[in-house]
Amino acid sequence: MKIEHASFPTFLYVMNFSPWRRCILKRFLKGVETHFTKDPSKVPHGSTVLVWGHKTPKKLTSCNIIHVEDGFLRSVGLGAHFAPPLSWVFDHRGIYYDPSTPSDLEFLLLNTPLSMEILERAAILRQNIIDLKLSKYNMTGKLWQRPSNSKNKTIILVPGQVESDASITCGAVDIKTNLDLLRAVRSQNPKAYIIYKPHPDVVAGVRSKGKNENLAVDYCDEVILNIDSISMIEQVDEIHTITSLMGFEALLRHKKVTCYGQPFYAGWGLTHDVVAIKRREKGRSKPLSLDHLVAGALILYPSYVRPHMDFEDCSNTDACTTPEIVLDILAKQRENLLGKKENVRKIRHIILKYVLQIMRFFGLKKEQKRD
Repeated sequence: MKIEHASFPTFLYVMNFSPWRRCILKRFLKGVETHFTKDPSKVPHGSTVLVWGHKTPKKLTSCNIIHVEDGFLRSVGLGAHFAPPLSWVFDHRGIYYDPSTPSDLEFLLLNTPLSMEILERAAILRQNIIDLKLSKYNMTGKLWQRPSNSKNKTIILVPGQVESDASITCGAVDIKTNLDLLRAVRSQNPKAYIIYKPHPDVVAGVRSKGKNENLAVDYCDEVILNIDSISMIEQVDEIHTITSLMGFEALLRHKKVTCYGQPFYAGWGLTHDVVAIKRREKGRSKPLSLDHLVAGALILYPSYVRPHMDFEDCSNTDACTTPEIVLDILAKQRENLLGKKENVRKIRHIILKYVLQIMRFFGLKKEQKRD
């Protein structure tokens, strides 16, 4: 099934793309000529322009803007670590994390009738995601178990976000910081067992902590760092978030999700929304089904490409693929990464073993000299 937003003219201007993203971009565009520029004044009126992110340069208001961002099944590893993306979204109307204007995703969820075939495909895709335990970044970490001291308590997971990200600046309303979110969750759930998981970019040291985020321990029972996020989602009772994608990943697994902001998956009758999204509520006659949301967000809205290692051949036009194939690719990539980490661990163990033997040898020699 093809939708309008996925089509492109034969010539595009491109702005705000890093050199690394420029190369990747060509893998998403079949037979499209691109011209990269940093100067909006050099873009003719009426041109079609790809722009990374949600902001539109003022001098391009007379142009047809397509906003580009990462998709929801992206990679094994963080974008900040230059893990190659397998999905991007190309949005003609806005972008999914900015609720100030309808995005292509919101438009198709409200206006595009979906066949039973596409809904069944979405149900199978969602189950495969659950079975393979996949997420956006598929970061590896230790598995999590429910704490023994949390019996008879509701366990709430609060995922941290990078407060300077557009997802917060666009989608947050009253609560805009991780600490304020934790305060609100604790205030409304005084007897719950609350777990705070800082954003992986913050844990990795590539993004800054939020305002007074070091005080998070005062409002939660536990702070979790290098723990597998899916193992947590599967075992907690609820997710409370501003706009984190972990809320969507929890919905896929039938968890109760409370949104304090306005993410793309809120306003459809599937989440408890602290802040109403009236445009979405008025636009639908009944709550959206989970499979309808999955079909829109994971099948119809993003574009997917196969990975490749040769970045010099970034013009390969046979790269486009489906979310089903991307699931298999991500699972294999994660398995290979775990294998590499295990090999590194074994090598470190062997090196340490011989270092200790050498130290013992020289220690024995030293003792013999003393004798």
